[in-house]
Amino acid sequence: MPAKTLDPRVTEHRNPRTADIDLASAADIVDLINAEDRGVADAVATQRAEIATAIEAVERAFRAGHRLLYAGAGTSGRLGVLDASECPPTFGTDPSMVVGLIAGGDRALRTPIEGAEDSAEGGAEAIRDNEVSAGDVVIGLAASGTTPYVRGALAEAKSRGATTGLIACSPPPDTMLAVADILIVPVVGPEVLTGSTRMKAGTAQKLVLNTITTGAMIRIGKSYGNLMVDMRATNAKLADRAERIVMETTDVSRDDARALLARAGGLVKLAIVMHAMGVDAERATALLDGAGGVIRRVTGVAPPPVSA
Repeated sequence: MPAKTLDPRVTEHRNPRTADIDLASAADIVDLINAEDRGVADAVATQRAEIATAIEAVERAFRAGHRLLYAGAGTSGRLGVLDASECPPTFGTDPSMVVGLIAGGDRALRTPIEGAEDSAEGGAEAIRDNEVSAGDVVIGLAASGTTPYVRGALAEAKSRGATTGLIACSPPPDTMLAVADILIVPVVGPEVLTGSTRMKAGTAQKLVLNTITTGAMIRIGKSYGNLMVDMRATNAKLADRAERIVMETTDVSRDDARALLARAGGLVKLAIVMHAMGVDAERATALLDGAGGVIRRVTGVAPPPVSA
């Protein structure tokens, strides 16, 4: 193929290792896809410093009462919405704290909205509608690094004083670089099926998103060791987990853990501090507020060691 016909975006290149996949057996297809997927985590690891910078920016935003917003189209947009929607049950956050914006609106989560990703104005409008301001963090998700909707969202966010970031799987053009303060580019190489960025690129973006939100939530005290102590017990499984966490960290019976949680309004973190410090819920809340939400800074005690 003449060089002039090649798309500069890595995500649009053909993968020589899967050129004959149309003739492969089912087992061989599994092997080919799995072999390509093995390199995704390594690609994400090359962005260690950049991802850490994003975590620090999001932590600052959260501590100042600001928000994290994602903006993307197609698979990238859906991944942002997914990550945002998982934060309230996992970390006990208000749904407005992490927000996912997708080109075409919520209907695009299930049904592709043709042309929505091509509208830079649509991205800018989403930022305006969500009243983004200085102190917020807006991260664009664009596997190709070129999506106009994402560029428009970041440009509008930057003009409003927000911190901006971009997660892409192909080196972005100058127009995108100009609107992104933080650049995270795990280059995973050509997809198994040319241009199908729901595969390796999507997996890479999901790994990055997991790391950013989990890292920022840990930094603001949403864990005790590796225990999720700000989860909300919204179903039987989570209620059981909440009781088990209290039992493990306080060495009380299940009945006592249940009673302690009741006095703590169902809040695991509060229950742990109440027990450790011998105080009521109001005093435990004040202690946590003064310690930036971090249990260990209140109690000075590490959680029990992990059993072998």
